[in-house]
Amino acid sequence: MRYYIKCEKGRSEFLDILRETSGGYYIRLTRIKDDYEKTIEEFMSKQLFDVCLITGYIKQESLGEQMSA
Repeated sequence: MRYYIKCEKGRSEFLDILRETSGGYYIRLTRIKDDYEKTIEEFMSKQLFDVCLITGYIKQESLGEQMSA
């Protein structure tokens, strides 16, 4: 599942959930700016993930966006 991360204009950032555990998620963060891409894989607690979702810092990719990818 993919989520978009709120960021500055001219930059794209998104988060992919790779695997869920009882304590959280193993995720892949991808940042793209000026044709430079950086990818990081790490663990994110469920609590932090939920806060990011509730505050609007991350937004789930819509079905239409998934189909066009």
